[in-house]
Amino acid sequence: MEARILHRQDTAPTDARQVRSRRALTGALLALLGEMPFDQVTIREITARADIGYATFFRHYPHKEALLGDVASQEIASLLAMVMPLLGSGGSGRTTSALCRHVGENRKLWFALLTGGAAGILRAEFIRQARDLVQGMDQTESWLPSDLAVVYGTGSTIDLLAWWLAHDDAWSADEIAAILDRLIIAPLLDGRPLPQAASRTVGR
Repeated sequence: MEARILHRQDTAPTDARQVRSRRALTGALLALLGEMPFDQVTIREITARADIGYATFFRHYPHKEALLGDVASQEIASLLAMVMPLLGSGGSGRTTSALCRHVGENRKLWFALLTGGAAGILRAEFIRQARDLVQGMDQTESWLPSDLAVVYGTGSTIDLLAWWLAHDDAWSADEIAAILDRLIIAPLLDGRPLPQAASRTVGR
């Protein structure tokens, strides 16, 4: 599925009818993901739920994986818009808590995004959007290159979330948030400089 989901829609439609159709399709997929695994969802079920003709689907997407790619892009954008302000004002604990609770409340969607071959695309899109956000922020000097922080932080976060979702309800959102904060996010925000020898290595 990963190779097919690469067809993320980079150009948003401008025609009002196309916009309505696209929103109806993404809404239908989200609703269906709350009822069944993505692999069981068919295009006919999506179009029926969206109240759109079957042939109309293919004017927007070549296959259902492409639609999932659009949903992933929109979901990541919403998630980052929610958590990034908290990171600047409320510390990493509030940020990881908000992130994990959101993922937990949308567990079936995120399970679909993180399994079945889509995780690689989700990771790339998450990193792309996070990079765009970081470039627009005021950056203070740090021992860690900002781009490396984005790649490591987003990639590790996705791996942790995928592990959590694969373990059903064994861990609560708050427990995973505490692990995410302590293992990944808080160390990235640690302002202490590297030891001198390590600093010279990073600077080369």
